[in-house]
Amino acid sequence: MNPPASKATRAVRAAIESDTQHGAVVPPLHLSSNYAFAGLGQKRRYDYTRSGNPTRDALADALAELEGGAGAVVTSSGMAALTLLTQFLEPGDTVVAPHDCYGGTYRLFEQQSLKGLFDVEFVNQTDLETLRKVCARTRPRIILTESPSNPVLRISDLAAIREIATECGALFAVDNTFLSPALQNPIDFGADLVIHSTTKYINGHSDVVGGAVIAATDELAERCAYWANVIGITGAPFDSFMTLRGIRTLHPRIRQHEESAAELARLLEAQPNVGKVYYPGLESHDGHALAKTQQRGFGGMISFEIDGGEAAVRAFVENLGLFSLAESLGGVESLVCHPASMTHAPVSEERKAVAGVTPTLIRLSVGLESTADLVADLHVALEAARMAPQLSAVATAGA
Repeated sequence: MNPPASKATRAVRAAIESDTQHGAVVPPLHLSSNYAFAGLGQKRRYDYTRSGNPTRDALADALAELEGGAGAVVTSSGMAALTLLTQFLEPGDTVVAPHDCYGGTYRLFEQQSLKGLFDVEFVNQTDLETLRKVCARTRPRIILTESPSNPVLRISDLAAIREIATECGALFAVDNTFLSPALQNPIDFGADLVIHSTTKYINGHSDVVGGAVIAATDELAERCAYWANVIGITGAPFDSFMTLRGIRTLHPRIRQHEESAAELARLLEAQPNVGKVYYPGLESHDGHALAKTQQRGFGGMISFEIDGGEAAVRAFVENLGLFSLAESLGGVESLVCHPASMTHAPVSEERKAVAGVTPTLIRLSVGLESTADLVADLHVALEAARMAPQLSAVATAGA
């Protein structure tokens, strides 16, 4: 009997040699929208691709295995995965979400609550006492946690929040997009549901939009599958095929993302024109010790404050050569983002301030380029940012 394979090996081998018709090593792509019945009243396993598809199921099985869940549903986007989560809510129910969550999450919950579909409370979930009081008062149906959070990478205590969820009878859902199952498995810490934007690290190549919900139990998995079919948000077969291909390189990609991110975070922390650096791998990070207890690594995302106001922000992002100014994250290419005007634009100025999304906050998704090249690129942009306020003042005076 062969020894049990590691998750890294299982990611590489996901659905390999599963083709029983021709023995293809890589599983085939099933694009058919419908499937023939064997006879009247004789439905085969698949009948219609919205309800079930072999390629999508291969991806779902791989995700469930990597996250340690009982089952998974692959959705058309990360926002579709969050929309699926809301199907567990009734009017009058409450969902407790992070006060510093992704801007799209904030917009979805805010807008749906305004329509009376459910109530929402945005809470700093690193403050366990406040979270416990809010949950005791509202008796939420769902507690949604982001750890690390987007974009300031706060670390929440997953095991402690599980206890709070149990006390108030809530489902505990964790958005694991920033780390992927390669670095964190929330189900190990009591999560009922794990949310992913598979667009990010799981696919890893910035060429597919997708999402997933992984359930800890068969019952929850069946409910997720039922509602995904009802509201029609299951993922497309081709997108699933591409994402399954991405999964096979997830672990080596994550290692390189993290190796470069750690070096860049240390570089940023040493710069005179950089304020606070948000990277859990730094000992100066408030959540460093906690992250070490529930993560297998610190990931490839960094956020930081730059001195010098808007002029410095503009100079920094416009003088980078190897970081594309774009939303999203987790691809092989490095990206730079200005959360206040990009990913968190839907969030009110007041809430952005409370969450720490300031006008001078910059977020980096560190890619797979040479670490030395990325370091050199940052040095150029940081010097441009350092000079920018002076140049802006001279230009203003001349005008």
